[in-house]
Amino acid sequence: MAQLDGRVAIITGGASGIGAATTRLFVQNGARVVIADLQDNLGNALAKELAPNVVFQHTDVSKEEDVRAAVASAEKSFGRLDCIFNNAGFGGALGGIADTSTDEWDLTFDVLVRGVFLGMKHATPLIRRQGGGIISTASVAGMLGGYSPHAYAAAKAAVIQLTKSVALELAEARIRVNCICPGFIATPLALNTVGKPESELESRKSWMANAQPIERPGEPRDIAEMALFLASDRSGFITGQAFVVDGGFQSGRAWRKQPDWIKTARPLKVYRPR
Repeated sequence: MAQLDGRVAIITGGASGIGAATTRLFVQNGARVVIADLQDNLGNALAKELAPNVVFQHTDVSKEEDVRAAVASAEKSFGRLDCIFNNAGFGGALGGIADTSTDEWDLTFDVLVRGVFLGMKHATPLIRRQGGGIISTASVAGMLGGYSPHAYAAAKAAVIQLTKSVALELAEARIRVNCICPGFIATPLALNTVGKPESELESRKSWMANAQPIERPGEPRDIAEMALFLASDRSGFITGQAFVVDGGFQSGRAWRKQPDWIKTARPLKVYRPR
């Protein structure tokens, strides 16, 4: 029996990158999926490829009516909802704090935090009928400073805290609430190759391979596998957690990057008073 047989999921940002990888993996494991995304061409193409188990719903996650419509689409198309993966996102406002546009700051939080809030809000009544899971994409940038723009880091930290808070409320309703904190994942968004040829994405992966102890780029499938675990019964006693999937990046400097005086064994010379 597949891990998600009979389950229905909404995946925001499900038309590309991590979302598309998760859509495919969920369907392979027996789920039916609503792709909620702004990218109509990609979303419709993926839904057509995976039909009848996938439908596409045009969704701007910052707009409440769009998120409400995505949840309604799950009920209309498949009759239930067991999981929502609040995954839609983008890089957000750039620049130093004095140069950051207020409008761009607000847009960043509209997509990355308001979008997660709206997904939780509107999915909860439908998931509550039988229990299930809420998963959101946060980031290691919400835990560590210096690896992302200010707005992105603050927004992802908010997602982590919102996850913990909502988990406490919904546990009694048999709804588990967790988030995933990816590290460096090779997606067009992360590599700044949106709309560019696949070959350019591949050429930019090399710097990612050296960024963490596990010496390869993170792939969308790595995050999709964690989402599958959190959507399945295997995580039935887990809620309110932020799962780091980063190849060891958050743990610290890779052993290969340590100075020789740490890596090279030599006899200790210890002063012992007589």
